[in-house]
Amino acid sequence: MEGKRTNYSSGAPLEEKVGYSRMVKIDQFVFVGGTTSVQPDGTVYGENAYEQTKYVLEKQVQLLKTAGAAASDAIKVKVYATDMKFSGEICQAYSEIFHDIRPLCTVVGTTALTRPTQYVEIEMDAVIGCTLQN
Repeated sequence: MEGKRTNYSSGAPLEEKVGYSRMVKIDQFVFVGGTTSVQPDGTVYGENAYEQTKYVLEKQVQLLKTAGAAASDAIKVKVYATDMKFSGEICQAYSEIFHDIRPLCTVVGTTALTRPTQYVEIEMDAVIGCTLQN
């Protein structure tokens, strides 16, 4: 399969240092890598899992837009949580954005993220132009 690939950066210093992209688009397929609530100034946004989840999902939807996609094009969301007790907060934030779109969603427990104040890391996949059929 041939396709046009475009790499997108969020400007995080580690992207250049390590050599990874925040998002990769291949034709109509868009893949957003693991994203946390670290802000451009290096601080962690949000004091709980709800705030962090909402922040990350909104950040990822904005990234999708730069690739010509929309929230409605999301087909898969994977959330890594440092404690499964956060699942209610995570689901609340997720539902506020994706309730009617209904992409696949998986919440996975993990022992830790890069910083102890980070509670979630989220990946997202989208297909530009996919329409919901019932």
